[in-house]
Amino acid sequence: MTDPRPNILLIQADQVAAAALPFYGHRTVKTPHLAEMAAQGVVFENAYCNSPLCSPSRFSMMSGQMPSRIAAYDNAAEFAAAIPTFAHYLRLLGYHTVLSGKMHFVGPDQLHGFEERLTTDIYPSDFAWTPDWEHPERILEWYHTMESVVTAGVCETSVDLDFDEEVVFHASRKLFDLARRGAAQPFCMVVSLGHPHDPYIMPRAYWDRYRDDEIEPPTVGALTWEQHDAHSRRLLEAFAHDEYAITAQHIRDARHGYYAALSYVDDKVAQLMQTLQAAGFAENTIVLFTSDHGDMLGERGLWYKMHFYEWSARVPLLVYAPGRYAPRRVTTPVSLVDLLPTLVDWATQGEGIRWADHVDGHSLTPLLRGETQAAPRAVYGEYLAEIAAGPLVMIRRGPHKYIFGEPDVELLFDLDSDPHEQHNLTGVASLSGLLESFRNEVRARWDLAALRESVIASQRRRHLVAAALMKGRITPWDFQPYIDASQQYIRNTKELWELYKQARFPSVEPPAPQRKVERHVKLPGK
Repeated sequence: MTDPRPNILLIQADQVAAAALPFYGHRTVKTPHLAEMAAQGVVFENAYCNSPLCSPSRFSMMSGQMPSRIAAYDNAAEFAAAIPTFAHYLRLLGYHTVLSGKMHFVGPDQLHGFEERLTTDIYPSDFAWTPDWEHPERILEWYHTMESVVTAGVCETSVDLDFDEEVVFHASRKLFDLARRGAAQPFCMVVSLGHPHDPYIMPRAYWDRYRDDEIEPPTVGALTWEQHDAHSRRLLEAFAHDEYAITAQHIRDARHGYYAALSYVDDKVAQLMQTLQAAGFAENTIVLFTSDHGDMLGERGLWYKMHFYEWSARVPLLVYAPGRYAPRRVTTPVSLVDLLPTLVDWATQGEGIRWADHVDGHSLTPLLRGETQAAPRAVYGEYLAEIAAGPLVMIRRGPHKYIFGEPDVELLFDLDSDPHEQHNLTGVASLSGLLESFRNEVRARWDLAALRESVIASQRRRHLVAAALMKGRITPWDFQPYIDASQQYIRNTKELWELYKQARFPSVEPPAPQRKVERHVKLPGK
C-alpha cells in the first residue's frame, strides 16, 4: 500500500540574503530555476532566521525552539542529543530521514534524528570556536576578516566547491537508491550546501555569467563611524575593516563572486529537481528552499552576518508543491522555527503530534493555504555569539522591526516606509508609545542579564573542555561517513545479472527464455 503522505526535500544554502534573489526583486542575479519554482510555489516575503549565525540558526530551525532555550549560543555551542528535532519527529512518524551536507552540529551527536548522514560536515564539530565575552578585546583567528573581500575573484576549485559537489552527488544517488528500493516509506531529505558563503570565489564558467559593469554597488553605501550603531562598530573592528584600503572594485568583485555562487546554487537545485523527477518522486514531494542567514554584502559598509539588518537576518523561504498549494506570495512575517511544526503537519496529515518539549514555531500550513490571521504575527531573533557585548534581540511585528541590546543598542525601523533601514525611529516623539511597548515586550520575554550570565558560564565551561580535549589522544567528533566498498558495485559475492537488474532504474524484466540454461559456475561458498 502506498503511503499517501508527501516526501519532503529541504534544500538549504548557506548565507543567502533574500534581497539578492530575483524572485525577491533583485534585477542582476541569475537564478532561473529557483525563479521558475517561485512562480509556481509559495514565496514567503518576510522570512527570518532566528539567529544570524550558522549553528544557532540551524539548531533553532531543527528544534523549532529559540537559541536561548536550547543553549545554542554560537558556532561552538553543543547541540544536546536530548533535544527533539524535526528529524526525530518525522522518524518517529515513519519517515526515512537523510542528511547530505552541512548542518554544523557541535558535539558527539552528529545525527540528531537522521537515520542516515551521507557526508561529513564542512565545519568542525568541537568547542574551539567558542567566543569570550569576558575578554571582548580578543580578536580570534576564526573571526571573519576583509580578506574575503580583497581576494574575491576567479578560481578553478575550492574547499567549498569540493564539498558541495560531494553533497549533491550523494544526495542524487540516494534519491535513486530510494527509488530502486521501491519502498512505500516516505522520506525527508535535507540537502545543505556551503555556497554562497564567503570567500567570494567561483570558477570562470560562473563568474562569466555576469559582466563587471552589471554588478551594482550597495544600495546603502558605507556610513561614517558616528552613523553606525554600537554593534555595527564592534563588527567593523572585529573583521578589521581598515586593514586594507577597500576600493569600489573590491566591493564589486566580492558581490560578483557572490552572485556567481548564487547561480551555482541554482544549478545544484536544478540538478536535484531533475533527479527527483527522474526517480519518480516529483509528484509526491514537497520541496523547500531556504538559508540559515543572509550576507550584508557591503550594505552600510558591513559584511557577512551577525546583525539583524535585513540583508543579514532575512532569508529566502520557498515552498514548491504545485499539486498541493496554489502559487502565492505571503507577506506575514515568519521564521525558521516554524519549519518543525510545518513538517510535522505534513507528516501527520494535519493531525499534529504531542510535543516532547515546548516549540516556539507555528505551522505555516494555514498561510500556505492562503488563510489570513487576525492578530499580527511576531518573529523573534537572538544573537548571543562573538563580538556582541551581550544579548542582542530582535522583534519583527507588522511593518516594524525593533533591535535591542544592552548596554548600547536600540533601533526601530518601519520597513514599509524605510525598507533599507536608514532612519532609526527611537527618537521620534509620536512613536514613543510603540517604542515603550517593544521595550516592555523585551523585558517580559527575556531576562537579558541572566541570559548574559548563562552565555558566559557556557563559554567558560567550553573553553576548559576544549583545552583539555586537545591534550593527549585526540578523539574528533567530526562525522565519519562509513562506506563498505567491498559491497559496492560488482563483487563476486553477488549474482552478476541480478545485481544489474537491481541497480537499473527503472527496472526492466527480461523476456521469457526460449530454453532453460543451467549455470555451472557457482560463486564461492555456494
